[in-house]
Parts: sequence; C-alpha cells; structure tokens
Amino acid sequence: MSISGHVLPGAAAHESGAGDEPLEFSTADGSIKILGFWLFLVSDVLLFATLFATYVVVYTRIGNGPSAAHLFGGDIKGFLAETFILLTSSFTCGLATWEMRHGSTSRLKLWIGVTMLLGLAFIGLEISEFRDFVLHGATMQTSAFLSGFFTLVGTHGAHVSIGIIWMGLTLFQIARYGLTTITARKFFVVSLYWHFLDVVWVFIFTVVYLTGVM
Repeated sequence: MSISGHVLPGAAAHESGAGDEPLEFSTADGSIKILGFWLFLVSDVLLFATLFATYVVVYTRIGNGPSAAHLFGGDIKGFLAETFILLTSSFTCGLATWEMRHGSTSRLKLWIGVTMLLGLAFIGLEISEFRDFVLHGATMQTSAFLSGFFTLVGTHGAHVSIGIIWMGLTLFQIARYGLTTITARKFFVVSLYWHFLDVVWVFIFTVVYLTGVM
C-alpha cells in the first residue's frame, strides 16, 4: 500500500513481518531523506547554540527590570510542569515509533495523538508564563536579559508549535494512506525533530530556569 495506491518496495515485507530493516529505511530514497534531515538538525543546533551564547552574555544585564532570580524564583511549579510534560511527550513519541516498528497503525496513531496533546499543554503553559511576565512589566524591551530570554525560549516554543502542526499533518496522512515506506519515513523524521526539541528544552531548563533560581 502507498500514497499512489501501489505497494512500495519493502512495504509488503515489513507489513507481513519479514525482514529486520525498519520500514522508513527500506528504500534508498527514504534513507537519503532521513540523512538530509539530520543535516538540517545540525543547522538548528547552530541556531540554538547562538541563542544560548547570547543569553549567557546578557544574563546579568537587567537594567531597571527584574533579575532571573526574581522572575523565576517566586514560583517554580510552572517551568517544572512544562519540563515534565515535554519529557513525557518525548516518551510517548518513542512509544509511537515502537508501535510503528511493530506494524500497529492504530496504536501508532494513538500515541501520536497523545504526543500532540502534551505538546499543546506545554505551549499553553508557556503562553501563560509569558503573559504573566508581560502583565508585570517584564517585556522584551525592559532589558537585554529579557530580550535574550524571550528570544531563546520563544524560538523553542515556535519550534514546538511547528512540530505539533507537522505531527498533525503526518497523522492525517497515516490515517488516510496507512503505514507505508513514505508515511513511516515522514513520522520518523518528525519524531527526530520532536526528540531534538526535548533535548534543547533540557538545556533551557538548566541554563535559564535552574540557573535563574539559584
């Protein structure tokens, strides 16, 4: 089965349980596109590395605005909840990949849906956090520290939002066309993207929030 209505190379063997090669790697085209996405992630690593470096430089430049300790130290429940939710979403995304590797389309769709819901919960908490900061006068224009903070954390949040939309489109294609070499590759790529964002968040949690609290 495929998007074009024909059986894709390697798909029938995978769906019948034959072969050890994952479906997404079963064609040369799929393997090349996955490699290309790894190269894209390298460029995203450079982007976030630049944003982290900028944040570290401006971290103490608060002007007349609040410091990181004042901003994050009052209530740590918010960013702890964000961290728990996003790391849990990485786990559910991993479960989706596991179900895909075992040919269970229904469970794959279930775990993709759960991952998306957790991503939406994360974005909701982050928007609420930003709103509270702005209402208390802590905006991007207040200080260099806040400019660095909103740019770094906001860029990550934008990436998560893109990931949710991307995952939703992939879920739609899986629901419509089934599990093929093309849909398997598309989900595997978006799962790599999602895990990458979770790793970036661990650094944000450590460098921005934990350092701010301490």
